[in-house]
Amino acid sequence: MPLLPGAEPFRHLGGRVGVLFVHGFTGSPQSLRPWAEEFAAAGYSVSVPLLPGHGTRWQDMQLTRWEDWYAEAERAFEELSADCDQVFVCALSMGGALALRLTARKGVAVAGLVLVNPSVRSDNPASVLLPVIRHLVPSLPGVANDIAKPGTHELGYDRTPLHAAWSLARLWKTVQAELPDVRRPVLLLHSPQDHVVSPANSELVLARISSTDVTELLCERSYHVATLDHDAGLIVEASLDFVRRLTPAAHAEASAVDASAEDHLG
Repeated sequence: MPLLPGAEPFRHLGGRVGVLFVHGFTGSPQSLRPWAEEFAAAGYSVSVPLLPGHGTRWQDMQLTRWEDWYAEAERAFEELSADCDQVFVCALSMGGALALRLTARKGVAVAGLVLVNPSVRSDNPASVLLPVIRHLVPSLPGVANDIAKPGTHELGYDRTPLHAAWSLARLWKTVQAELPDVRRPVLLLHSPQDHVVSPANSELVLARISSTDVTELLCERSYHVATLDHDAGLIVEASLDFVRRLTPAAHAEASAVDASAEDHLG
């Protein structure tokens, strides 16, 4: 199936510090593209992969499972690592679950982790019925486009494929068991008014990870897709500061290159 316009993956080769961006369930790279472009403009190497089954039609997602989504995130991470000395991972919603697993498994290979409204547990009691209902009903109304900012739209499916939702629930259990293995620096931003992922998800992450360098910020004016919402600027600024703090040598080198270029042009 052809990709939906705007759902294309995005990659930019910049400096020796890379940033992997992982989108959410039934979403696409479009929800992260402006954030990633800010990092690219700041001189970083950037990768925003399109997860299998996403960016076309919801029926295609029925044929994929969480292992497929994780494999693509891991592939993109390894590809970026081949070009960079350090790689950070930034993620939204279900992408946060994939990023947490990636961090738990890769250890020090992940320089730091930025999570926006991570999804790591079920907020719907009816999810216990998924093993059965997924064979009776193919889909339910979608969860995309939970945004407070008028005139802003997330490119995502309008239906939730239930085979994929069942697999997502299995991913949550896997990630919950691995949270204590997350020991890398973490910046977690979450929205108090989130109609898709409850604050209990962020509370669970903060309670169980073993990281000692942890920063929590609230996206007070945004809903679930905060990366496209009123707090998009806060997310960009805070994550850039986070990466720069953890890569002082690389930041100083980039600043020196910029200064030299300005002197030359002057």
